Amino acid sequence: MKKGNHIVMGITGSIGAYKAVDLASKLIQGEQKVSVIMTSEAMQFVTPLTFSSIIGKPAVYDLFNASSEYAIQHVSLAQSADLLAIVPATANVIAKLASGIADDMLTCTALAARSPIVVAPAMDANMYDNPVTQENVRKLKERGFVFVGPAYGHLASGLTGPGRLAENDEILDIMGQVLGRKGDLAQKRIVVTAGGTQEPLDPVRFVSNNSSGKMGYAIAEAARDRGAEVTLVSGPTALCKPAGMEFIPVRTAREMLAAVCKATVQSQALIMAAAVADFTPSRVSPGKIKKSSGELVLKLGRTEDILGSIKGDFVKVGFAAESEHLEEEALRKLKAKDLDLIVANDITVPNSGFAVDTNQVIIIDKKGKKENLPLMLKTELADRILDKVAALVSVK
Repeated sequence: MKKGNHIVMGITGSIGAYKAVDLASKLIQGEQKVSVIMTSEAMQFVTPLTFSSIIGKPAVYDLFNASSEYAIQHVSLAQSADLLAIVPATANVIAKLASGIADDMLTCTALAARSPIVVAPAMDANMYDNPVTQENVRKLKERGFVFVGPAYGHLASGLTGPGRLAENDEILDIMGQVLGRKGDLAQKRIVVTAGGTQEPLDPVRFVSNNSSGKMGYAIAEAARDRGAEVTLVSGPTALCKPAGMEFIPVRTAREMLAAVCKATVQSQALIMAAAVADFTPSRVSPGKIKKSSGELVLKLGRTEDILGSIKGDFVKVGFAAESEHLEEEALRKLKAKDLDLIVANDITVPNSGFAVDTNQVIIIDKKGKKENLPLMLKTELADRILDKVAALVSVK
């Protein structure tokens, strides 16, 4: 998410409160400004000193503490917040929010807040499933509150069901999406592809490549955090599915083509970061091919060119991972596939390309204008690419 937001975290009395410490740490590492409000019940699980050590300032918990910087105007946090995130949120606090009760620092702040409010419930499964809680959740959603979770799993009560606090990565994803609602890609539909495809040879073997999917996922997450409605079409990867976007898992080039054709209807941009296999076995064995003393000869056919075959009035961005003649190959692909932009990287450059967190690229536009970018994190590169996409989408 964009750096420098003021995020107010509300901590309530749930065993999941310990996870909020890690969430606060992640926000600070992401260069966000964090304030923490704790209920008296939350302090039975985590101390204010724990959060103060993480955020570098006192946690707030006493509505009538005369020494607090918020004592004179206890809603001042609500006025300065870019986002209020209640993590975890108990059934009790959800009920108070739904009823407009303001009897402590957190509920006073929530009632006075004009910023978006994200709620991550955590409670016993029976409490969450109770019709009263469900009605309270429905009311808050209708009023614009954004809910994350709860997750399904083993609970402190010993039950298994819905009620676990959502994972911090999912909460961060949703916070980024909510904060980016007014970004430069707001109300734009962006389709991103990521990962490599797997072309089956038999039920246990396939032809593939070294793509990790990190570049495509970084672009999808950055587009989401800039306000876009994102569809991520992903080949198999080891990455976690991002929250706050439509996620379409595929395996083969043919499946990716079908998914992209459907997803790009009424979209404003297609960013094809996936490493789609150029070749696929001409014959797929119905059974496992047995090991023999002789050689195995494979006959491969061409897969369909997704970028070259997809037509539409939207921005098209391609990628070229090359081991030689980088600019020449990139320009050839740019023209052959009628792209608006191509992002080219030399896979022989150390720490650039597959299975690493960094990349060094050249971005070339339709007019042949080139921008050579230094080695940088893929998360940073994603925004550099989207800067150009946003400019192109605005004039389409």
